[in-house]
Amino acid sequence: MELTDLLSRIIRSNSISSINPSIDQGNREVIDLLANTLGDLGFTTEIMDLGSNKANLIATYGSGPGGLVLAGHTDTVPCDEALWDSSPFELTERDNRWYGLGSCDMKGFFPLAIEAFKSLPVKDLKQPLIILATADEESSMGGAKALVEAGAPIARCALIGEPTNMRPVKMHKGIMIEKLTVTGRSGHSSNPELGNNAMESMQRILGQLMAMRDRMKEQKHAGFLIDHPTLNLGCIQGGDNANRICGHCFLAFEIRPLPGMDLDQLQIDLERQIAATAEADNMGWSLEKLIVPPFTSGDQSEIVALCEKLTGHAAESVSFATEAPYLQQLGMDVVVLGPGDIDVAHQPNEFLPLDRVQPTINFLSQLIGRCCL
Repeated sequence: MELTDLLSRIIRSNSISSINPSIDQGNREVIDLLANTLGDLGFTTEIMDLGSNKANLIATYGSGPGGLVLAGHTDTVPCDEALWDSSPFELTERDNRWYGLGSCDMKGFFPLAIEAFKSLPVKDLKQPLIILATADEESSMGGAKALVEAGAPIARCALIGEPTNMRPVKMHKGIMIEKLTVTGRSGHSSNPELGNNAMESMQRILGQLMAMRDRMKEQKHAGFLIDHPTLNLGCIQGGDNANRICGHCFLAFEIRPLPGMDLDQLQIDLERQIAATAEADNMGWSLEKLIVPPFTSGDQSEIVALCEKLTGHAAESVSFATEAPYLQQLGMDVVVLGPGDIDVAHQPNEFLPLDRVQPTINFLSQLIGRCCL
């Protein structure tokens, strides 16, 4: 299958992942497409079923110790089709760009990795090449967590093709996604004594979170452009009418911690603070959380040094999170590097510049050659 045909079919497959069940989709169609394509090229393919029409793919060419993993996620964020100039589910070429949902982040990486493989004398591989495709990176990291639980794949090093403008990334912040529900008691608003207003308690918690955000700014890391942890208040919902005491209030927020921070202690302190306020106000509360650790490759990373040499760029840091810490848990030396631009990811009219296509294929061919031939 030609590169553009494969990318068109991948883009056409809706693989949105979301914490909202009404818009959450499976990625199995993309996984099956990649498995069939790679199988035709001689890869041994293993599909890891995750339920709910979702799966990971581990496709391996060759055998032996060591080897290289080229990894990426097959899901995308949700989109508002009305804000796009063309269908997000059709690959559209204009302005020397490929437009489509996931073209940048990061479905577009897979056809480029496959083209790089096809350009090599693969019969001479001395170490295995593994193409790894995961589910639900954008919502739960469920695919990556399943890999850690399974203890697979095993390789010496890995590259994750997230959008980095073809610059190697050796370090990123973590992310702690917190979904808090405060439960009081509804009642007629004419008499506040008839209920217990959850929104008022949430307002006090919001104040504490903002104070926590200010305190965290005192922690610094010179390796990041934004050199301190951040806290973002993302979504709040509460009550149902002006003349009813608010019985439930929901808040979704996130913290992006720095490498070296104690995430367990940070979570304990956060929950202790919420519990103290809720209990003082006689409120019930519950907290759902997703914690992705920060990532740092270390100063002795061979894959980072190799990517610096091949691209001519010094390794950098980014503030977004990836599956890198999970591949590290599997024992791999990891770098993050891909052709897209994070500034257009998660946006209407997401695109991959056409002038990045061949340079990416050339780079990946060289990387596979260095690691596997």
